[in-house]
Amino acid sequence: MYISSFNVNSINARTKNLLDYLDKYPMDIVLLQETKSVDENFPYHVFEDLGYYVYANCQKSYNGVAILSKFKIESPKLSFFKDDQARFLEVDILDYKVICVYVPNGNPINTEKYTYKLNWLENFYIYCNSLIKKNCKIIIGGDFNVIQTYQDCYNTEDWLDDALYNIEVRKKLRQILNLGFFDSFRLVNGKSKAYSFWDYQAGAWQKDNGIRIDLILLSSELADKLKTAGIHKDVRGQNKPSDHTPVWINLE
Repeated sequence: MYISSFNVNSINARTKNLLDYLDKYPMDIVLLQETKSVDENFPYHVFEDLGYYVYANCQKSYNGVAILSKFKIESPKLSFFKDDQARFLEVDILDYKVICVYVPNGNPINTEKYTYKLNWLENFYIYCNSLIKKNCKIIIGGDFNVIQTYQDCYNTEDWLDDALYNIEVRKKLRQILNLGFFDSFRLVNGKSKAYSFWDYQAGAWQKDNGIRIDLILLSSELADKLKTAGIHKDVRGQNKPSDHTPVWINLE
């Protein structure tokens, strides 16, 4: 079963890009972030016509997450703590609990945006811990807005004062991983450098000045079923692309 996560940076601006992607790389489940669309403008029918069930947690102009699935989507949940931003979507698909997240950026540090990010991650840790205790088969995919190590960044010196690489933020993600989750890309690819985001500014794409902040995490029950995982880097080279590119896994 092929699963991908893709921050599309506006679903309506990137519908053709996503269709081209799915034509080249057929997926069973797709997790989308930064859809930036109200519900009435979300292109449900476009993906339903391809045989997907579609569920979206929408917010005008900002945030927004959605899940496309070739299998029936059940028991949708739009939040895990009191939050007025559309950054979370959990559904049941087959016997999996599938979660799509768009973690806050948090910049600049020492502002309420940074405090919100730390609070969001702390509450997400608490929620993930509750799921682990229920022995759920969990897939968490999304834009985590966290650079875990130097292997996930072209040059960490450029990010020392950024909320994506701040030590407090990295510790929060490490706490979640330590509950029993595995970074699928690292399970397959070891310590190799690879990126999922290149800024539109300063020729980042052309220079390959990227960072890996888009992840698919697996609970231990699913880590053993992971066949392969990777990053579809070529999608970032499309015409009018998102600044992110899809990450993907294949489960037995």
